Amino acid sequence: MPDNFTYNFDTAVYKGAVTINTGLFIGGEWVDPIEESVTLLPEKSSRRLRVEERLMLIEPFKLRKRHAYKTTWGLKTTGRERGKALAKLAYLIEQNLDEFTALESLNVGKVYANAKHVDVTGTVTALRYYAGWADKIHGKTIETGENKLAYTRHEPYGVVGSIIPWNFPLNMLAWKIAPAMACGNTVVLKPSEITPLTALRLADLVNEAGFPPGTLNIVNGYGSSVGQAISEHMQIDKVAFTGSTLTGRRIMKAAGDSNLKAVTLELGGKSPTIIFDDADLEQAIKWTCMGLFFNMGQVCTAGSRIFVQEGVYDKFLEHFTAAAKGLAEKTGDPFASGTQHGPLVSQTQFDRVMSYIKSGKEEGATVHTGGERHGDKGFFVQPTIFTDAHPGMKIVQEEIFGPVEVIEQANDTIYGLASHIFSENTGRAIRVAHALESGMVWVNCANTVEVNVPFGGYKQSGNGRELGEYALETYTQVKAVHINIGQKL
Repeated sequence: MPDNFTYNFDTAVYKGAVTINTGLFIGGEWVDPIEESVTLLPEKSSRRLRVEERLMLIEPFKLRKRHAYKTTWGLKTTGRERGKALAKLAYLIEQNLDEFTALESLNVGKVYANAKHVDVTGTVTALRYYAGWADKIHGKTIETGENKLAYTRHEPYGVVGSIIPWNFPLNMLAWKIAPAMACGNTVVLKPSEITPLTALRLADLVNEAGFPPGTLNIVNGYGSSVGQAISEHMQIDKVAFTGSTLTGRRIMKAAGDSNLKAVTLELGGKSPTIIFDDADLEQAIKWTCMGLFFNMGQVCTAGSRIFVQEGVYDKFLEHFTAAAKGLAEKTGDPFASGTQHGPLVSQTQFDRVMSYIKSGKEEGATVHTGGERHGDKGFFVQPTIFTDAHPGMKIVQEEIFGPVEVIEQANDTIYGLASHIFSENTGRAIRVAHALESGMVWVNCANTVEVNVPFGGYKQSGNGRELGEYALETYTQVKAVHINIGQKL
């Protein structure tokens, strides 16, 4: 049997012991991982052998998921029953709200209050939203002529592989499984190997929520083994991935080299924030600070390139700098009262962010504030503002995923995830919103995600959409049925 992991919380905001199972949740039960075959592979093994061994890792849960789809889920159960299970899962998480919040704070380093009101509450909201959709997924009757009946069915793909990132582990889990399962798909979900805690805790609630065994499975592992196996497997029908553009390309290639499985991707961003001189500057500064530094900058939609109209540039920079310095003063233990800014998720991410800061300095940008480690312990980075940047700089072009800012006049980027506009001129704001090449535009606000509004990007920020009714389209295939009711040859 897999081992358990127990953590004793003794903080100002949460006290108690939380125990999670560290195994794989497959077919409604906990099992030990099977990885010996991979460790025995010699370095000179062919790619074909490596693929075969990776597939051995996921074959046991794959077979159970296919069986569940064919017998107890998919088109074998009603939308009402699927919705009932999703709603019950939401209820069970809500009953353990503080425990999940503490685990997510430990998982990522999130400020406890943010983890509670954004991550865990948002997870409950998403599950309930799609529970309501489960019995409302249908096709159309299409008028063709009196001698023919034509209609469409929106049918589930079958087995969906979901691969989620480390920055919003529980939220991303809900964004993936809720629409997929509402549509009747079974799911195998791989959480990030960096932040698996809340996914594993949720797995303990799956049976109690009423999901048949094998409909929702949670499998730990590295992307190079489990993630690759999901992408390559011939009997996984669709992959939904959130993460880096580089990994997204690898998943698309693996899908193309295998069974041409459907793929939806939510990838990186380098989002602009545009401040016009007629903006409510006080509100624009508050929203811009939230839009950039929330979750310690580890947000794909972070407004990490700020363009300020000349007439308000100096005033904006003055007050934005003060806001960043104020945030630095409230950086610390995410479980401590008054903390507003926590650590980065890992040593690797800390080193990556510091390397971008170094790159910005070496390429001639000016560190206006921050630019250093915060304190001498942990993975804390000072909220940082760069000025005097230009389009060719690495810090302008690449996604940093840290509390670092670039104020520049460039607008070209390979990404197209999100944009932010601040202006009191409604006509101007709408014209600019329509002209921007991004999948989402926030006007006079930033990163205010709504569960019923689609989320996704243009260009190399991915394809497909999360959230809202639009997400359902990515988890169903349309079948056209033609019935002859009088045509004669």
